[in-house]
Amino acid sequence: MNRRHTVTDSPYGPLTLVATDAGLRGLYMTDQRHRPPEETFGDPDPRPFTEAIRQLGAYFAGELTAFQLPLDLTGTPFQRRVWELLLTIPYGETRTYGELAALLGNPHASRAVGLANGRNPVGIVVPCHRVIGTGGGLTGYGGGLDRKRRLLAFESGAGEADTLFAADFGRPR
Repeated sequence: MNRRHTVTDSPYGPLTLVATDAGLRGLYMTDQRHRPPEETFGDPDPRPFTEAIRQLGAYFAGELTAFQLPLDLTGTPFQRRVWELLLTIPYGETRTYGELAALLGNPHASRAVGLANGRNPVGIVVPCHRVIGTGGGLTGYGGGLDRKRRLLAFESGAGEADTLFAADFGRPR
C-alpha cells in the first residue's frame, strides 16, 4: 500500500499526517503515545493532504465542527467500533468511557474502550479527546493531558484564541 506523509504546524504543535490511497491513516502529535516509527509513514509528499490541512485550519479557526475526510483506519474490529462511536460525539460535548461501553452493548467494557481510544490513529479528526472519565475527570490521552484539556477548552469556547493561528495554518514543514 502506497503511504505518504507530511508535517504541518498546529496550535498544539506539529502534526504528522499519514495517508494511503484509501484515505487518512494517521494524525500524530509530537511525543504521542503509540506513535508508529517514522519509517512506516512513507515518502514525504504534501500533495495528498491539501483537503485535510484545509479542514484542520477551519477547525482551528472555529469554523468546522465535523471533518469530512476519507479515512483508512486499521485496527481490531472492537477498536474500529470504538472509533466509529467517537465520530458520533458532537463538537463541544464529551462522553465517558462507560457511556461508550454501554452503547457498544457491554457496560463493563469501559477499560477496553479506554485502551481502544488510546490507540486511535487519527486524533482530532476522530475526536478521542472528547472522552472523559466518570465524574468528568480527564484521564489518558495519547497526545498528553495538557493537549486534551486545551482541545476541550477550545471546543467549549473557553479555550485560547487558536483562531489567531488559522491564517498561518497548513504550511508544510
